[in-house]
Amino acid sequence: WRQAPDIEALMAAQKSTIGEVLDIRFESFTDDSLTASMVVDQRTHQPFGLLHGGASVVLAESLGSMASYLIVDPSKYFCVGLEVNANHLRGVRSGRVTGVVRPVHIGRTTHVWDIRISNDEGKPSCIL
Repeated sequence: WRQAPDIEALMAAQKSTIGEVLDIRFESFTDDSLTASMVVDQRTHQPFGLLHGGASVVLAESLGSMASYLIVDPSKYFCVGLEVNANHLRGVRSGRVTGVVRPVHIGRTTHVWDIRISNDEGKPSCIL
């Protein structure tokens, strides 16, 4: 990280965004990962009562973009997603899902992230 992530500042950045609506909470970080969770309820369900795949992508985009932001000079750059490919492995009906982002490639102008989302039991639900 360019500087140690400030979890309170990451949470403040969620105000008045989809992250606030979906109750995305940045929770912790290590030297090479950032973790956030998201609620699974009527806000994130698809019509059959399961976590909507698009909601998983919102969590992943939030993690990837914030991780990139934390390694660039924000006075010179801002970060947006380029591409997302989601493999939905397991349905989730309630609780929270937790995403962990880790770098695969950190280049001069592009970053590629591995993002794993799991249910409350730690079982994988989506890999991006």
